[in-house]
Amino acid sequence: MSENKLSATDKSAQVVPYSVLDLAGVIEGHDIATTFSNSVSLAKHTEKLGYNRYWLAEHHNMVSVASSATSILIGHIAGHTDTIRVGAGGIMLPNHTPLIIAEQFGTLATLYPNRIDLGLGRAPGTDQLTAYEIRGERFHSPQHFPQDVRKLQHFLGDDNYDGKVRAIPGEGTNVPIWILGSSTESAHLAASYGLPYAFASHFAPTYFFEAIKIYRKNFRPSDVLQEPYVLSCVNVIAADTDAEAERLSTSLKILFSGIVSNKRRLLQPPVASMEGLWTAAEEAAVAQMLAFTFIGGPEKLATQLSSFLNHTKVDELMVTSHIFDHRARLRSYEIIAEVLKR
Repeated sequence: MSENKLSATDKSAQVVPYSVLDLAGVIEGHDIATTFSNSVSLAKHTEKLGYNRYWLAEHHNMVSVASSATSILIGHIAGHTDTIRVGAGGIMLPNHTPLIIAEQFGTLATLYPNRIDLGLGRAPGTDQLTAYEIRGERFHSPQHFPQDVRKLQHFLGDDNYDGKVRAIPGEGTNVPIWILGSSTESAHLAASYGLPYAFASHFAPTYFFEAIKIYRKNFRPSDVLQEPYVLSCVNVIAADTDAEAERLSTSLKILFSGIVSNKRRLLQPPVASMEGLWTAAEEAAVAQMLAFTFIGGPEKLATQLSSFLNHTKVDELMVTSHIFDHRARLRSYEIIAEVLKR
């Protein structure tokens, strides 16, 4: 891929590009400063392993997620790495004005040329009460999302040099914009705008196949993208053995069980068994949310991921790994890279 342009034909014929989604998870028994230190460690580690991107997501009022000031954290990660692309997966655009995001990401793109990505979502990244505190009188701004994406493109483009309102810095940086989604609505928008599409299949798998079918069928080439480009985010818990991966995955299952039951906690240490830790209804709900979750040792993962890639034909795979122990998390990303390079 050259500079800020993206093409589906750029991916290797042998290896699908693989990337990282980091939610800056806060771990039981550790503070947020440790979270940020671990994120830097993981970014450096995955850069060496050949990962393509390192994205952070905007969330608010969640005790287990520390990526609320997303633009600042992106700059921190970019400043501690050299080559890996760093970006937002994503910025919840209705929480902000397009001009502010253009200025923030224009600053990042100026500091770290050809390394910054801007994924955009329309959800608040939080509950409705917190969304109102963020948006105030702009609470209903999601309905303006398509127009705000166009405004943002305008502010970051080359043609606004004589505009009455300009993004300084930002203008002319042409930061690559992605549409993020968990529904078919986002697929239609990404297709009509000719933008790459990143689907949140790691927690909202229901409409994944329908959405990417719509996106590919309705895609219109644009100045930045000639063919549809689909990135899918999935959960992967890898370890040297299947049994150890299953044990490590209980932290993820406890986390999602807390989301389902609205009893959110920091990321918990793994346990020997989930028995007694969730109800049958919670287990079923978590299983549905984690439909695209791959757990196992190298051989099992190779089979699972190969099947997923062959079936979906995605152009890029993004991985998120909720693992309590940081060394085990680093090892998980090592195994994933080894498997995907085969």
